[in-house]
Amino acid sequence: MQYRRLGKTNYQVSAVGFGAWQIGADWGTVDEGAALDALQAAAAAGVTFFDTADVYGDGRSERLIGRFRRGWPASIIIATKMGRRAPLRLDSYTRESFSAWVDRSRTNLDMDRLDLVQLHCLPQDIYYHPEIFELLDELVAEGRIAAYGVSVERVEEALKAIEYPGVDTVQIIYNIFRQRPADLFFREAIRRDIGVIARVPLASGLLTGKLRAGSAFAADDHRNYNRQGQAFDVGETFAGVDFERGLEAVEALRPLVPAEASMAQFALRWILMQEAVSTVIPGAKSADQARANAAAADLPPLPEATMQEVDSIYREKIAPLVHQRW
Repeated sequence: MQYRRLGKTNYQVSAVGFGAWQIGADWGTVDEGAALDALQAAAAAGVTFFDTADVYGDGRSERLIGRFRRGWPASIIIATKMGRRAPLRLDSYTRESFSAWVDRSRTNLDMDRLDLVQLHCLPQDIYYHPEIFELLDELVAEGRIAAYGVSVERVEEALKAIEYPGVDTVQIIYNIFRQRPADLFFREAIRRDIGVIARVPLASGLLTGKLRAGSAFAADDHRNYNRQGQAFDVGETFAGVDFERGLEAVEALRPLVPAEASMAQFALRWILMQEAVSTVIPGAKSADQARANAAAADLPPLPEATMQEVDSIYREKIAPLVHQRW
């Protein structure tokens, strides 16, 4: 496992982390035993960064991580998110609501002080209200949270957020099918010493190479019910790429995958070629998936010719669909 500095937080975190949305909700059923096995396997493989949110299974994901953390002997960093437990409008974000959400997460995770709290994909106009970020500064001063950042849908939101000096991290969708953050945001993140957390790294499974045109998804899996953005931003499902077009691009990528790697590992290693990325957070429903994800950090760097081929495939097949949308 490689370890990288998470921006101004100064946390040293595993280059491959663990995204805990899957063990909370919206990805079909995952029983608690399998979820705990996945968390333990990830940590045993060197993963030290675990990302969750208060709304993943209405706190289920946080509580599972809290149980795992109590039984794990080594130090880990836990990031959670808040802000989507109320209507997505400015008057929802008050001192009282922030305090209540932070305290609920502290209870779920069994932590006196949260390592990192991120505003969770809030409406874009929130980023133009400095008083929101002043509330987070107060929570840091009180010792209830150690650091804070944002999780965003759009590059523009990320660029605005990092103007606030208290913002230490940005979580953003970045993968082979969503490359726009590398155009400008990554340069600014490096300049301002911002920790970058790359989410949706496998485009909801498209970039595992295991999905087919006939793949079926459970009724409670967002890949079934959010194809057109019916429940939340469509960019969270298959990275906003049309499923069939995504499958075509996957087939074009398949010959580029090294013999010693799976396509999922290849996709994760591609992300880690960016020095701006502090950690990438694939999800896992099983111990085997968690171990395979972690192993991607140990793959050798991808050749420049491979990087150029990936870029060409993206520009031809995917960029016209998504590049300027997020």
